[in-house]
Amino acid sequence: MPSHGFSFLKASLIGLAALVLASCGEKQQSQAPGAPPPPSVSVANPVEKKVVEWDEYTGRFEPVDTVEVRARISGVLTDVKFTDGAVVKKGDLLFVIDPRPFQRVLDRDRAALQGAKVQVEFAQKDLERARPLMANSTISQQVFDQRNQAVKTAEANVLSAEASVRSAELDVEFTQIRAPITGRISRKLISEGNFITGGSGSGTLLTTIVSTDPIYFYFDISEADFLKYKRLFEQGMRPSSRETANPIEVGLQGDTAFPIKGQMNFVDNRIDTATGSLRERATFQNPNGMLLPGLFARARVIGSAEYNAILLPDAAIAADQSNRFVFVVTDDGMVSAKPITLGPTIDGLRVIRTGVTAADWVIVNGVQRARKGIKVKAEKTVIEQVQKAASLP
Repeated sequence: MPSHGFSFLKASLIGLAALVLASCGEKQQSQAPGAPPPPSVSVANPVEKKVVEWDEYTGRFEPVDTVEVRARISGVLTDVKFTDGAVVKKGDLLFVIDPRPFQRVLDRDRAALQGAKVQVEFAQKDLERARPLMANSTISQQVFDQRNQAVKTAEANVLSAEASVRSAELDVEFTQIRAPITGRISRKLISEGNFITGGSGSGTLLTTIVSTDPIYFYFDISEADFLKYKRLFEQGMRPSSRETANPIEVGLQGDTAFPIKGQMNFVDNRIDTATGSLRERATFQNPNGMLLPGLFARARVIGSAEYNAILLPDAAIAADQSNRFVFVVTDDGMVSAKPITLGPTIDGLRVIRTGVTAADWVIVNGVQRARKGIKVKAEKTVIEQVQKAASLP
């Protein structure tokens, strides 16, 4: 083979090898993965509106009136006139004590009163007969004075007999034990046929009655809260509960909100040195009897004056070991982190005391995909729409 032919073949083979290598390089380059797209997030401006903060406490309902029903006289219990646990009205008959011994005493005292009145009548006639005799000096002054004294003694005996009758009448009346207040009665503690002891303090306890409408709610506040409320009152930013029926709202177990509305009506006069707390009280209307004495509840009261607040959903708030912060997106999509100071939750949104302004674009959806210093694809939305979406099942 001529040398120039061999050279041509060699050059062709080298060119073909170069083409094969180039095509393989292009294929490998086309198969290499590209840079990932920026993550998608939703951003919104914080809500700015006037709010009032509420402070939350726990407490229990207590009756306005509590009565221990006891007998005023001793005797045998013969009848119970109420149903255990029922609502009774003031004056309703509850218990009956055997009235016969007391009726017998009353009859005797009435007879004694009648005899005393007869004695008065006789003594008065005897005195009238003595008057002309005294004028004629037929009888002595001493005899006349004795008859006059007999009239006064007989009249005193009448007064004593009348007092005995009234006392006996009260004893007969006390054989019927009636409800002193309107409220819900407990069970009977003594059964019929038992002998019960009367007396104001040592008498046999028969049952108890508690009023239910209205009803009190007692709770304790800390010294710090007391001082805060005191300063707000002095600055004219919050009425004092001592002088104003400030609103209070209560939620029972299972309630996510505070649907029951009441009013403050008492603040104690000293702080308990054992607990460092101050006792306060509110009153609630209870027409359906749902609020029972002893029932536990959560309550909230006004804790601040009205002010302009910045609010965000809790889903927009991130945290590390010691700080709370939010991710803010600039116009070019760059993410930065801003430390924040949290306040209470109001209407489902968290008050942000410091850290962001109403003009910041805060990541409210996709926080887990955000990092400081990266770029994101931000879709603008509004917080109300995010809150509605978050509340869907």
